Amino acid sequence: MDSVTEQTASPLPPSPADFGFAVEHRLDEGGDHGGDGRPLGRAGTIRTPHGDIQTPAFIPVGTKATVKALLPETVGRLGGQAVLANAYHLFLQPGSDIVDEAGGFGSFMNWHGPTFTDSGGFQVMSLGVGFKKVISMTEGMHQSDDVIAKNKERLAHVDEDGVTFKSFLNGDRHRFTPEVSMRIQHQLGADIIFAFDECTTLFNTRAYQEDSVDRTARWAVRCLDEHARQTAERSHRPYQALFGVVQGAQYEDLRRKAARGLAQMSGADAPEQQFDGFGIGGALEKAELGTICGWVSDELPENKPRHLLGISEPDDLFAGIAAGADTFDCVAPSRQARGGTMYSSTGRINAKAATQRRRFEPLDPECDCYTCENYTAAYLHHLFKAKEMLSSTLATIHNERFIVRLVERIRASIIDGTFVELREEVLGRQYGMEFAREAAARYAR
Repeated sequence: MDSVTEQTASPLPPSPADFGFAVEHRLDEGGDHGGDGRPLGRAGTIRTPHGDIQTPAFIPVGTKATVKALLPETVGRLGGQAVLANAYHLFLQPGSDIVDEAGGFGSFMNWHGPTFTDSGGFQVMSLGVGFKKVISMTEGMHQSDDVIAKNKERLAHVDEDGVTFKSFLNGDRHRFTPEVSMRIQHQLGADIIFAFDECTTLFNTRAYQEDSVDRTARWAVRCLDEHARQTAERSHRPYQALFGVVQGAQYEDLRRKAARGLAQMSGADAPEQQFDGFGIGGALEKAELGTICGWVSDELPENKPRHLLGISEPDDLFAGIAAGADTFDCVAPSRQARGGTMYSSTGRINAKAATQRRRFEPLDPECDCYTCENYTAAYLHHLFKAKEMLSSTLATIHNERFIVRLVERIRASIIDGTFVELREEVLGRQYGMEFAREAAARYAR
């Protein structure tokens, strides 16, 4: 279960050849198909300088170079193949220059497997502007952005060149541009990094979404150019794969346009530099996740990986994988664990609830995590009620393992042809059989 590999210095100058992706199995039924009839869902392997990632895969989030409450060794033992950290947070604290001196955030946190960093674009939006990520499409459709922002102080301001924002830590003013984001992420040293994009919300009007998609495309070219410069200048570091990010909210034409543009894009100053993979992010409603992911996957090349940003719910994982996503990340498993909300084979459990007080059995008898193999639900309940720090550790081990293991099972089901049966079983037990049947009906031929 421990997929962590030893970190070694690259003996040769960094090259895109150090990164790769291969599709090994395709989803034969129960998923989306592209315009040419090919199945979009697949299982494969991402190759990085610090080890392989078997896909589909869930990537635990270590926002500030730590998966909260867990040792890096624990993340590996529970099946985590890679860790994602946040460029915005590490830039603010301790500083990307310090992380660079440490050898990159993997070395800094003593994690020796593959690593990701996001660009900071979402955090600039969510922490700087503060709008919700998922809201009704109808709200704000005919409102100007000034009206929407009424009574809300904007801590981030977007212009053609980049974003000016105030630190959520101390109010200091900072400036992110595509070039700055690339330099920060190169200092952080992750194997997979993301182009700087403007992350809109569903408050924004159609006209603004159009402008934003075009602006993100212009920023993407600048990211490619700066990425090529940083790769050449930092020949002492392994190659870092750059993923372009597809935006476009819930508009099919904008999503497809953005995906096609990124798939065909190369640097203006470095025409040999193209994107090594793609992220799917931005504003969307939960019910539309699979549909939007399918539009994007249909436009993207088969030989490059697709990362769905900010997703971890069981139904969303099945929908995203069926629509062609390869990897996922989300803070929800660890964040919910620290509050006592636990995943289980039969749905959510509140570890603090009185019903758990005398449950002298594992929280989830079907779970193979360290917590469920060694502790009872009653003991976990006691730790939360007593406000003991160990509650966060044991709960996070369980939630992260639950999601990691679920995606492992989905990968196995793609390989052995039992995806439809697994989806019906898992979703039926999580949400009820009617929900599972509705999910299956979407893909019925």
